[in-house]
Amino acid sequence: MRLIIRDDEEQASGFVADYIVDRIRTFAPTPEHPFILGLPTGSSPLNVYARLVQAYRQKRVSFAHVITFNMDEYVGLARDHPESYHTFMWTNFFSHVDIHPKNVHLLNGNAPDLEAECAQYEQTIRDCGGIDLFLAGIGEDGHIAFNEPGSSLVSRTRVKTLAYDTIRVNSRFFDGNIDAVPRCALTVGVQTVLDAREVLAIVLGPRKALALQKCIEEGVNHMWTLSSLQLHPYPMVVCDEDATLELRVKTVKYFKSIEQVARTQGFEQSLPTRLRQRPDPCGKPMLPKATAAINTSITGIATPLIIPSPTKPSTSFVLVNGAPDTPEASPTTATKLDQSTTESMDEAVTTTSTRMIADSESDLDLVPDRMGNRIALPAGADIASDGKLGIVPVYRRRLTPTPEQQQQSHFGRVGA
Repeated sequence: MRLIIRDDEEQASGFVADYIVDRIRTFAPTPEHPFILGLPTGSSPLNVYARLVQAYRQKRVSFAHVITFNMDEYVGLARDHPESYHTFMWTNFFSHVDIHPKNVHLLNGNAPDLEAECAQYEQTIRDCGGIDLFLAGIGEDGHIAFNEPGSSLVSRTRVKTLAYDTIRVNSRFFDGNIDAVPRCALTVGVQTVLDAREVLAIVLGPRKALALQKCIEEGVNHMWTLSSLQLHPYPMVVCDEDATLELRVKTVKYFKSIEQVARTQGFEQSLPTRLRQRPDPCGKPMLPKATAAINTSITGIATPLIIPSPTKPSTSFVLVNGAPDTPEASPTTATKLDQSTTESMDEAVTTTSTRMIADSESDLDLVPDRMGNRIALPAGADIASDGKLGIVPVYRRRLTPTPEQQQQSHFGRVGA
């Protein structure tokens, strides 16, 4: 679980919007490989949408090749009703960016067969290849989408009866008239959300402090469906200080220290490289070198949120036992060199990228070992006369899995 705490709503919303912008830009969507984005409604994401619109106007991001799926919609409310989620999304977001209407998917609460509508919605998500990032807001009772307390944690898109507390809270959008609030809604299920490659929840204000506490400090509980994020491999919760009022002081300090330590190492709490990038035609993630070009294509400045590992302090070429490695090479890619080559080291430097072969047997996101400077250089390491062993920079003498992978490996050994 990644918990990001900011001072106020403005800073929290800004972080979420910047994170989404970076995810889209890193992915570099195309018509053949669009970025699939899940979106919520309600008051929590309003500032996020405003900042995304601003980013689009500043030409920092484009939504031309982004496909969206909204979380929910009221049943029986006309599509053009001021409080329908269809109207909400087009008023606050879609009409202000370059997204194509055919790429916008919203549930139809007036469909003649609501169950068929829900089943088709799930199928459309699968046909698109699944959701890359699901942005979520939560209710005061900890519900995610309209998965009210007691919802199944393996639920799919379906018709859901709204809890009285939800109806009461949402009455503020209906001029305080509780009788005007629909009693049912169509919603994606908890499992639909968990199937996304990454889930990002935004939690704002003291009213949601108890729900955040249940999600972070207690176990998975279907009475607080936000807690299901504990079952996801890459969840992130962004909140303001007011939302942490029910958390223990040491919990708040712990998560703040995690973020601080990550920054000192030169990277933010983001997804592993291989999961942030658009797959190539063979289904493999593109190399970070291509990502760097994408990051600077709009503003010319690479953003810090997408740095996958500590910045490498040298551009020296490495050639150890016939295996080339350069700073441009992906940290998730093991490279091999044709043993029969007779090219010189200088020629190998320029042709490395064209002769790299991904090691399909390894999916580890390797980072430099900071203790590598204690390892003595092998004899002859400073001589490259045989073309098989060159100067080895200290920081690349040994590669290790990321702390996250080491922790997972440890859990596997102890049977946790």
